[in-house]
Amino acid sequence: MTVVSTTKDTEALRLVIVSELAAAPERVWQVWADPRQLERWWGPPEWPATFVDHDLRPGGRTSYYMTGPDGTKAHGWWHVTATDEPHSLAFDDGFADDAGEPTDDMPVTRGHVTLEAIPTGTRMTITSQFPTLEALEQLVGMGMLEGMTLALGQIDAILADG
Repeated sequence: MTVVSTTKDTEALRLVIVSELAAAPERVWQVWADPRQLERWWGPPEWPATFVDHDLRPGGRTSYYMTGPDGTKAHGWWHVTATDEPHSLAFDDGFADDAGEPTDDMPVTRGHVTLEAIPTGTRMTITSQFPTLEALEQLVGMGMLEGMTLALGQIDAILADG
């Protein structure tokens, strides 16, 4: 499995997940930049993602939905705030309604991804910043940490495919 550590920091209102991947940062960047590769890992295996729009330029928007085992669809969106290919990506991450429009009933998190070259490939750090402790507890309670860990565990197979 690619995940080497997870940290839930209730004082700083953040969740940090660190993975180590056997590929250069330029290759790992592609699992974020290419929506077809992103679909293969974003979301846990039993909730595969479909990306409808995917624009990683600052100011760009990404919209997607994940489909559960019973056919239920959970929609989400990103608003990209910064990119430094192949080193980092920052985005606001939220839930959406069935039409893909952001909803106000769930918290928005700020995601920050860093890709750092290490001797064995890349260390990828994903930091999710929450607006409140209640938001952090709500999303972790919904399975965010377990879901992200399972999702990240799928990246090795994508990288092995070339």
